[in-house]
Amino acid sequence: MYTIAFSNEKGGVAKTTTTVSLGACLAEAGRKVLAVDLDPQANLTLALGVEPTRVVHSTASILLHDLPLRQAILPSSVSNLDLIPGSSETSQSERYLPVRERYEYLLRDAFQQAALQYDFVLMDCPPALGSVTLNALVASNLLLIPTQAEFFSIYALKNLMNWVRRIRSEYNPHLTYRLLLTLFDRRNRIHRLLSEQLRSNFNNGVLETVIEVDTKLRESPIAGAPIIFHAPKSRAAAQYRALAQEIIAYVEKANLQPA
Repeated sequence: MYTIAFSNEKGGVAKTTTTVSLGACLAEAGRKVLAVDLDPQANLTLALGVEPTRVVHSTASILLHDLPLRQAILPSSVSNLDLIPGSSETSQSERYLPVRERYEYLLRDAFQQAALQYDFVLMDCPPALGSVTLNALVASNLLLIPTQAEFFSIYALKNLMNWVRRIRSEYNPHLTYRLLLTLFDRRNRIHRLLSEQLRSNFNNGVLETVIEVDTKLRESPIAGAPIIFHAPKSRAAAQYRALAQEIIAYVEKANLQPA
């Protein structure tokens, strides 16, 4: 089981869209996937066909009430893709988790105890570097950072990189990371310039696949279906399928080295 956390302190960078789209593409490629919604907004839950207000057990049940992880898993609208839904109650985790002993390891321990049979676990983190995101990164093999080729999005990487160094030092020495360029406009000179700077500064820390601006991608949440079902022949669908293949190849490498 390979665990990927999706995080960026900057909102609006297609974090949830990427979690949904990559999960659907991995499932389409024959992998068994579990999506975990850690964001109190529960947009990932909605995108996979589950109404958050009707959920009995959510990620909050695991983090705050010690519910066994298996009891929160639901089937999603996508074959081979299951879901642990999110709820607004997850927001209380930032207040109550830090008073618990070894709270940083709650998710990691929950996964280990559950002994799940999935190829991939994808965790959609809230757009904040708090207790919930910390739990996700401690429990993860890879941090995937969707980022736009724009100043504020790139500036937000500074705090996240500091977090990666801290987590490697104190909790999870094997955590790796990769940046994913999203909402990219090849016609935009600033986008091209900043993407070149990112690749120069982070070397192999930037994924080859780029997710470009695509109206069909913006429509897919309204349609209530991942992009490969809403518009299977669109540019975005092709790019997320390429991303899935790049991630599969990355995970299959014998020895992963920190970025």
